[in-house]
Amino acid sequence: MADKEFDQEFVEYIVRGIVNNPDDVRTERIVDERGVLITLHINSEDMGYVIGRQGQTARAVRTLLKIVGAKENARVNLKIYEPEGSRRPRREDREEGETSSSSTSSDTFSSASDDDTSVDDLGI
Repeated sequence: MADKEFDQEFVEYIVRGIVNNPDDVRTERIVDERGVLITLHINSEDMGYVIGRQGQTARAVRTLLKIVGAKENARVNLKIYEPEGSRRPRREDREEGETSSSSTSSDTFSSASDDDTSVDDLGI
């Protein structure tokens, strides 16, 4: 397909302005009975920029894309393709791995004094 639809060009334009590797941005457009699905392919290093904190950037792009689609009376959805190895361990997972190795020595101490709890144990 040589010609790109407006919604597809819109996604590419927005994402190219966000990422560090704009030449790696490409999209695929599929139309079926449920609407239009645009799949976004980006460099794995740029995944965090496109997703944003707690998904805020991706949510904003999807919202804008739905408005573009509504003008054409089409239901448009965005799927962000996640390449293999692009995911870093989440912050909770990294912290959990660090504390589990150090908690083995403190577990023996805490079992000896079950009545004493520290402020750290309360999660405050």
